[in-house]
Parts: sequence; C-alpha cells; structure tokens
Amino acid sequence: MTETERTTGRGLQSPDPTRWWGLVVIALAQLMVVLDATIVNIALPSAQADLGMTNGNRQWVITAYTLAFGGLLLLGGRIADLVGRKRTFIIGLVGFAAASALGGAAGSPGMLFGARALQGVFAAVLSPSALSLLTTTFTDPRERGKAFGIYGAMAGGGSAIGLLAGGVLTEYLSWRWCLYVNVPIAVIAVIGAMTFLHDREGHHESRLDVPGVLLGCGGLVALVYGFSEAEPKGWTDPLVLGLFAAAVVLLSTFVWWQTRAPKPLLPLHIIKDRNRAGCFLTMGLATIGMFALFLFLTYYMQGILHYSPVKTGLAFLPMTAAIIIGSTQISARLLHHVAPRTLMVPGMLLASLGLLLLTGLNVEGEYATHVLPGMLLTGLGMGLTFMPVFATATAGVAPQDSGVTSATVNTAQQVGGSIGTALLNTIATTATTTYVASHLRDPAQKAQVTAEGVVHGYTVAIWWAVGIMLLAGVVAGLMVTAKAPKHHVPQETETDLGVMPH
Repeated sequence: MTETERTTGRGLQSPDPTRWWGLVVIALAQLMVVLDATIVNIALPSAQADLGMTNGNRQWVITAYTLAFGGLLLLGGRIADLVGRKRTFIIGLVGFAAASALGGAAGSPGMLFGARALQGVFAAVLSPSALSLLTTTFTDPRERGKAFGIYGAMAGGGSAIGLLAGGVLTEYLSWRWCLYVNVPIAVIAVIGAMTFLHDREGHHESRLDVPGVLLGCGGLVALVYGFSEAEPKGWTDPLVLGLFAAAVVLLSTFVWWQTRAPKPLLPLHIIKDRNRAGCFLTMGLATIGMFALFLFLTYYMQGILHYSPVKTGLAFLPMTAAIIIGSTQISARLLHHVAPRTLMVPGMLLASLGLLLLTGLNVEGEYATHVLPGMLLTGLGMGLTFMPVFATATAGVAPQDSGVTSATVNTAQQVGGSIGTALLNTIATTATTTYVASHLRDPAQKAQVTAEGVVHGYTVAIWWAVGIMLLAGVVAGLMVTAKAPKHHVPQETETDLGVMPH
C-alpha cells in the first residue's frame, strides 16, 4: 500500500516518523514487565535469608506480583481506553519504578510482598497500554509484522532474560538490585514515551463498569490465587477448592453481567470473534507449556547439573535467541504473506517436539545433548507462535476497545503462566514421591534414588506440557481462520487508521 493510498480520501497524514523509536520504548517497557515475573526467582533464596521469610510465605514474593498483574489486567486495559494510552503508559511506568524502589529498600517480608503487589498493579496498567499503542501506531501490514515480531520476542524472551539478569545481579551485587534495576529502565522509558509516543485523547464518553470490574477482577484474582495455593497446599485443600468455586461463580456472573451492562468492561463481541478467541486460547495453552520449561530446567540445571545462578541464566540465552529469530526473522517476514495459523500450528508442533526431546532428561544428562536441542526447538516454536497471536488478536479492533482487547491477550498469558506453574509442579512432585516410594529399597542409595525421582517428576510433567502444546496447535488450526493481513488491508485500514496517532 503506497503513501498516497494511505492518505488520500481520508485526510490522514503519513505514518508517524518517530514510530520506530516509539517501538523501542514500548518494547523496553514490555521487557521490564515480563522479566519481573522471573528475575526475582533466582534472587528468592538470598531475599528469604536476608529478611527472615519462612518457607511457607516466601512464595508471596512471586504470587503477590502475578495476582495483582493477572487480576487487574482487564481494569488496566479499560482505563487505557478511558484516559488515553500514552498517559496510562507513563503512569504505569512511574508507578512501577516507585514500587520497584520500595521493594529494593524493603526491611521486612511484608514490605517486600506489598511492593511486589504494587508492581503488579502498575504492570496491569502498563502492559495493555503498551500493546494497544503498538496496535494503533503500526497499521501498514508489513511494518506491523516487524513491530509485532519485536514485541513477541520480548514477550517470549523476557522470562529467560529475567533468569539471567536475576543470576548476575544476585551473584555480583545483591538481590535488592533485581528490583532497583527497574528504576533506570523506567526513567529511560518515560523520557522516550514523552518524546516519541503520540496518542489521541481517551474516550471520555465511556464509563467504567464498576460491577464488571469487581466481578471480573475478583474472579481472575480468585483463579490465579487458587492455582498458586494448589502448588503448596494440594488440589483438595478447602482454601483451594473455595477459591476455584469463587472464581467460577464470579466469572460466570461477570459474563452474564457483560450482556446487560450499558458500558461493559469486556464487550463480549471481542471474545465471541472466532479468531480472537482462538488466539486467546492458544496463548494461554502455550504459556502453560513455556512456564513448565523455565521452571523445570531452572531446577534441573541448578539441582542436578549443579550450575550457579549466572550459569543457569546463561544456559537459557540460546532459547531467548531462538525466540527472537522465530519472532522477528521468520514470523514477521511471513505474516503479511501467509495466514496466521500457518505460522501458529507449525510453531506449536516445533515447541511440542522440543519438549518431547526434554522428556529424555536423566541424572547423568549433559547440557549440550540433553537440554540445548529441546530448548532451541521450543524457543523457535514460541517465536513463530507469539507474534501472529499478538498481531491477529489485536487487528481491526474498534479504537475504544483496543486497550481491553490487549488486556485480554495479556490475561491469557498471565493465567496460563499461573496454571502452568501450579498444575505441572504438582504433577512433578506427585510423580517424584511415587517414584521414590517404589524404588527406595536400600537406605544407602537414598540420595541417588531421590535425584532420579526428582528428574522422573520433571519428565512426567514435561510429557503433560507436550500434550498441552499439541492442544494449542489444534486450537490454532481449527479456530484461527483469519487470512494473511494483506488480503484485508482495506477493512483493517478503516478500523485502525482511524486512530492513527499524530
């Protein structure tokens, strides 16, 4: 599509000349939010010793962040639509930096938990604004592919980068720097946002759906909290069952209310659209599998191969590189030529194959032969999948709904991560216990049998992850029927270019 075609007939200016610098700012902010889900994992033992946390409550360093982030994303997306994406983006960055500084200075476990929850609140404001700014800034299908390729690489690779950064900062500085590091990143992003990002005013005629916020956010918090508590307490614990029951009731009521609300928090036509629903489901399922990989390989390399935190982080770098290549060099180049599912389905098959190779892990395993090939294939598959998911889920959305649509993609990713961590960790622990009980005959061999049992638990859980990844491929193949973006430029132009920020 030529510049002339883009401007004639609609009185629109040419694309924003600073849009690529804007993309750098958006990608930096997204990287900060994603890596914060994992950067603290490696620092957790040091923080626990320093602040005197118990084993029972240390998980709140992780859970407080994922709970607030996953639970409030829909609200954050709607706020972005109401008050304007750029403004919400900057508020999110400033708040995130302040919460990070507070967490870094924490003198007690409670203060650290509170700071992590605050980080999650501001991440829930920041993330949907970032994705919807990207959606409204890049409207030419070819450019959009490149932009979403970079965004997808950040979404997929940020977790692995977080593991490396967490290892380096904890080993050479202090666990506190895993939080302080966000302050300079956020400052740079705020300056960049003020300079390079442009946006229309918010849609002030919209009102906030307060019952929808209470029901939707309450239901998501109960769901994420239920999965996080299922890991330490077990699936039949009364608290866990109560949380799941509350989640079902609240989310069912939320859906019912959205059909009647005058200004719904999540307009149901967004999730009724077959392509979008397929993308949300694919994202959720793929993230379950990906979190399993990070979780078990981190444990395997530190516990079985005896890697240091920094070496563990470095070992994930090839996977990050594979995600970036899959997203920016393959998906981004092909998306405007092929239908999204022709990237998503092979992506999920590649990721399944990578996980399948990892079911061969054993106590005498070597990184180069047992870990690396599976990592590379899974990373490449994730890169192929994430980028078309983001691009397809947010394509052609009405301007006033772009924030909440972006939030729904992020919610699928967050909830998928929470489910993946709890579900697969529980499966692994149960398999380990069963293995040790049936194989331990000589007490002198307890250490060896326990190590074998732990690795057996990982491989059983990874088998489940293989099945979940394959299911994601089936969902993408059956539900995502959108054609290549170049085939429907005119109607996409009508919807998206109407909000082209200048």
